[in-house]
Amino acid sequence: MSINPTRVDCALGLDFGTSGARASLIDAADAQLYEASVTFPRNDWPSWLAALWQLLGAVPVELRGRIQAIALCGTSATSLLCDATGQPLLPALLYNDGRAQAEAAQICGLPAAESPTSSLAKLLWFAQQPEFSRARYFLHQADWLAFQLHGVAGVSDYHNCLKLGYDVAALRYPAWFDGRPIAALLPQVLVPGAAVAAIRPGLAQRFGLPDDCVVRAGTTDSIAAFFASGACLPGQAVTSLGSTLVLKLLSTQRVDDPRYGIYSHRCGDRWLAGGASNCGGAVLEGIFGRQRLVELSARIDPARRSGLDYYPLPCTGERFPINDPELLPRLLPRPADDALYLQGLLESLAAIEARGYQLLMQLGATPVRVVLTAGGGAANPAWNALRQRALGVPVRPAQQAEAAYGAALLAAHGERLLYCTVV
Repeated sequence: MSINPTRVDCALGLDFGTSGARASLIDAADAQLYEASVTFPRNDWPSWLAALWQLLGAVPVELRGRIQAIALCGTSATSLLCDATGQPLLPALLYNDGRAQAEAAQICGLPAAESPTSSLAKLLWFAQQPEFSRARYFLHQADWLAFQLHGVAGVSDYHNCLKLGYDVAALRYPAWFDGRPIAALLPQVLVPGAAVAAIRPGLAQRFGLPDDCVVRAGTTDSIAAFFASGACLPGQAVTSLGSTLVLKLLSTQRVDDPRYGIYSHRCGDRWLAGGASNCGGAVLEGIFGRQRLVELSARIDPARRSGLDYYPLPCTGERFPINDPELLPRLLPRPADDALYLQGLLESLAAIEARGYQLLMQLGATPVRVVLTAGGGAANPAWNALRQRALGVPVRPAQQAEAAYGAALLAAHGERLLYCTVV
């Protein structure tokens, strides 16, 4: 993907994940000049802050002086309750924290926010805590880290705020929030990539950054990874073959269906529709182990069908592309030949992926034209050949796999990245 060039000499993307953070520095031609990563001793805001300073300080001095824009991405719905100075009042509630069961039951008609793990459910849970009386800001992980750089509290983006209930079509919070105590804490919502402010003068001096280095509104880690893949046209999709199977399809039409956990992020004048199956690489590694997977995959002949049919769930329950909380894993019969067994499992995963994209299209999404592949499974040639047969469209590796690179693209090109202006 090539975006209309900007005058940014170098742009820095920072990705904060579940166990660590990564930096990616790109030049004006989107070529990566530098990358680095650090791990967290603990997934909470003190560790994030230490990682932020460590990553900035590790960039070579000669490159730091060329950084003209920074953007961050973080795990979706990881949230913080902060005081008037932006200081967290409680430990962060992480992306997968599901304690807000009762609060989620109050949410209706907001497909992306109805889960107990949504940021809106977390905010409603925070509102029940004694510290809420001192709270002034509710921020997502990427919001809070960007605040450390630019010093403007209470700013977010419409990717992070989708799970906060923000109406990304009308670009406003729903009337449902009016008059509630939480309304005063809601962040101002900007377009991802919009300029927020220049970096704090003290930080520019401390790290040798240009005084006019701009910090932009960020995004979530999964959308940054989509940007990194090179997908930029309606009908282009990205499948992440990780522990689970995650599908994202760029569409001219918005599709949402809470029954299947399907919702759409806004990307400029288009929509990024997605869903996630519980099936994926975690089941395969649990059965065979990583090294054995490599050995067995080399013995598979993708031109010959196994004739086997499985549904490789790690445990009971599935939401996408089948909505059945009682669905049981189907991993039998197991043939004596492990290579044949693996082929049957991979064919079944490919069928689940194809069914997922078919569901998105049935709901109105733009038909799939090409599927780009990210995640550990992208390096498995046999699996990719089986997937191409099942999907019936070209299957290609993603341009880049790291969300930090996607955040760097957002820093370099700002809001225009969402419109994918190709030259």
